[in-house]
Amino acid sequence: MKIWRIVLLPALLLALVAGVAPPAQAFTAKTTLVALHKQGGFAGLADRVIVYTDGCARLSRRTGPTVDTCLPRKEMRTLRGHLKLLRLGRSEAQPRGADFIKYTIAYRGHRVSRYTLPASWSPVVRDLEKTLEKYWAPD
Repeated sequence: MKIWRIVLLPALLLALVAGVAPPAQAFTAKTTLVALHKQGGFAGLADRVIVYTDGCARLSRRTGPTVDTCLPRKEMRTLRGHLKLLRLGRSEAQPRGADFIKYTIAYRGHRVSRYTLPASWSPVVRDLEKTLEKYWAPD
């Protein structure tokens, strides 16, 4: 009977330890400050820039890797200043033709798409495009 206990107890203990999942990693959800999706044209653009409230950004293009980076404080200050002046308005209907670039901005719970850039959009789009050019680099 003792041999039975000696063999069964370690096996049972091993089975219990193997079946217990390790504690979950702490997940910190990031809040999006602004997102730009630029798509279309004959080149088939599909650029995305997501800037989070903590100053970090996720950058991606149609081809290549997704890059996560954090922006310098000066760039974040400039972007936040331009965002204060941003007026989203309403989405614009798709124009006739084939070679149009669609800009979609998501900001403060609103998502609006435009084919022509209004005056208040230009600085924000320019900032986000510069961020993509500066920090996105394929492997």
